[in-house]
Amino acid sequence: MTKTNKRVLIAVTSHDQLGATGKKTGAYLPEIAHPYEVLRAQGVVVDFVSPKGGEVPLDGVDRKDPSNAAFLDDKDAMAKLHASKRPSEVRAEDYDAIFYAGGHGTMWDFADNAELAAIAGEIYDRGGSVAAVCHGPAALVNVRLANGQHLVDGKTVAAFTNDEERAVGLAEVVPFLLSDKLRERGAKLQHAALWQNNVAVSERLVTGQNPASARSVGEALAALLR
Repeated sequence: MTKTNKRVLIAVTSHDQLGATGKKTGAYLPEIAHPYEVLRAQGVVVDFVSPKGGEVPLDGVDRKDPSNAAFLDDKDAMAKLHASKRPSEVRAEDYDAIFYAGGHGTMWDFADNAELAAIAGEIYDRGGSVAAVCHGPAALVNVRLANGQHLVDGKTVAAFTNDEERAVGLAEVVPFLLSDKLRERGAKLQHAALWQNNVAVSERLVTGQNPASARSVGEALAALLR
């Protein structure tokens, strides 16, 4: 595989509470580990950012998944993740792409984070790429480009579906339904059946529907970076 000197910023949630349910949530590890593995194999330098910076709450920590286990055992990767930068510490011009990993926590702290939105808008306006998977596209609902248009307006987007949200019993818990909000912003939703791998590439925007799509999103982003 061709090596590269590209840099990607992976954004992860800082939020660890599932609404008022008393249950824990966080960043969904497979949606970090799988794209990370793909990007690092291509020689991409990866940094991490989160709304609060520092340690990241993790969900979906299952060592039966070899990519999860490899990430958990990678001391450098784990150290970088848990020393995640704050958005104010990030210079968008240092990165060729930003990737928003999912996990239900993102529904509470991605959409209204103006600094995270500004980083994506700047990277895209400069000719870079933006990617997100599952609930990660929550970060995209308020991203605007220099022309004032929403990033997702007119683009084909895959994200966690209303049916998937109902299937996990959280449609009444999350602060909004992600697919509905993206549609309000002008996105054309590309939905597959529940839990199926589904990736949309629209210009330099790469999105995936659910955890099963995480590796494919990483591969599509890697292809854009090449």
